[in-house]
Amino acid sequence: MLKETFTVMRDLPRVREIIAVLVRHGLGNLVQRLGLNKGIERAGDLLHLPGNHEIEQLDPAVRVRRALEELGPTFIKFGQVLATRADVFPPEWIAEFEQLQNNVPATPFAEILLELQAILGRDPHEVFADLDPEPIGSASIAQVHRARLLSGEEVVLKVRRPGIVPRIEADLRILRQIAVLMEFEFPDVRRYQPTKIADEFAKSLRRELNLSSEARNMERFARNFADSQEIEIPKIHWDFTSDRLNVQTFIGGFAGNDLETATAAGLDRRVLAARGADAVLKMVLIDGYFHADPHPGNVKYLEHNRIAFLDFGMVGRLPHPRRDQIVDLLAALAQRDEHGIREVLMEWAGDVVIDEEKLGADIADFLFNYENLPLKDIHFGTMLADVTQISREHELSLPPDLTLLFKALITLEGLGRQLDPQFQMVPHLTPFVKQVLLERYNPKNLLKKGRDGALEAFHIIAGLPRDVGKLIKQARRGQFRVDLDLKRLDQFGAQINRSANRLTMGIVTAALIIGSSIVLTIKGGPTLFGMHFLGLIGFLLAFFNAVWLVLAIWASSKNER
Repeated sequence: MLKETFTVMRDLPRVREIIAVLVRHGLGNLVQRLGLNKGIERAGDLLHLPGNHEIEQLDPAVRVRRALEELGPTFIKFGQVLATRADVFPPEWIAEFEQLQNNVPATPFAEILLELQAILGRDPHEVFADLDPEPIGSASIAQVHRARLLSGEEVVLKVRRPGIVPRIEADLRILRQIAVLMEFEFPDVRRYQPTKIADEFAKSLRRELNLSSEARNMERFARNFADSQEIEIPKIHWDFTSDRLNVQTFIGGFAGNDLETATAAGLDRRVLAARGADAVLKMVLIDGYFHADPHPGNVKYLEHNRIAFLDFGMVGRLPHPRRDQIVDLLAALAQRDEHGIREVLMEWAGDVVIDEEKLGADIADFLFNYENLPLKDIHFGTMLADVTQISREHELSLPPDLTLLFKALITLEGLGRQLDPQFQMVPHLTPFVKQVLLERYNPKNLLKKGRDGALEAFHIIAGLPRDVGKLIKQARRGQFRVDLDLKRLDQFGAQINRSANRLTMGIVTAALIIGSSIVLTIKGGPTLFGMHFLGLIGFLLAFFNAVWLVLAIWASSKNER
């Protein structure tokens, strides 16, 4: 408790700033519902911020998007992740989240030089020659400059922005607390696991903050594509790379969004689209380790139609069980298999009660829209969005670790169609899905799975007497217990407390009325307006108590609505 209080006090200035932005964008009701304003008041600061009536006329999705943009890099990146959750948000919200842009002005070069000197422990010009003061890239976390090693090799320096870590860490703590409050205050939101989404996002963003972690990612991808002549990954210079600095070989070529120049240089855009798709699908389905943001700004096109991938700060990992589920879903989508799609969605749903008949009917209607549709007219990203829409309508929450994967696949298809308007994802998917399925049902792999399953069953059976004995001992000692997770128990207790107070007040009021009636029949004693004074006072007190009870009940019923 003391630790939580200390954390809240430490982040209090940022909390005030977040509340101010939310209120300014007409989201004051959300602030009050989550109880954020009460936390400020308890800290001794009262929040008095008027809302903007013009902004309040806008759609809630627009207001939330503008608020996220104003709150800065952490919240913008979080909104970009939410843009992949079509299973949670309706289309108009997804459209707004997709507009989020992280436009960050460049840090002055003098500050970058001071940061480099602190990282290297010496003057940067003693290590790098021709250090270009103009950045070639400026993102929320890092800034990129070209330079040359003393050996003459061209490199790029990715430098973490000074002072960015404490700000992002504070935002992540606050973001998680908001997620906890949302689970507490909005029961319908719990099935989407907001705290788990916040935790996954925090893990991903912290990895992105660690530039040496990105360097290790790059080396892993380089090993996975070591035998490929078509894909290039920049080489890391570990002598200078650290958590705050990533030094990598400069790769020339043509920027991913400079297609006209690439075409004029003789590159084949269809070949580039095919090779890019095959590379990312290999990452996802074969390696289980993929570039999570393959947009045009993160690729370069080289001579002989080769492709270089850049910026590996955001990567995704798929363990084998999840990869098998993805393969099953992709295979079902490619073959338009209703049963296969339903089975995967139900597996992801977990213990949620599902109307299987309705779910099957909706999937059948979805597939009917693609029946007899030419392959060139099928947008895989649209199919994926339709599946997540079905999940949302049936209140099925996709596992949070799939957000990066769906984002990567949708971005990949957009990149492919930008290169080649006739680009089709399904033909590229099919060979990889077949390869994975063949490996899955390879006799050697089946034998290994059977052996692992038998061994796991043996361990369970062997441990059964010990577990039963432990339960019996606990029962004998009176230590056997059943834990019930009753959510919002504190609110339930508060409601009982309020009800008890009202009941007590009602009894007191009734006693006053009865007692005063008896006193009025007594002759003698002080009088007022011809009535016994004490009896009259008792009636007045009973009247005020009754008014209080009526107002309290009315206010309570209004809040519940």
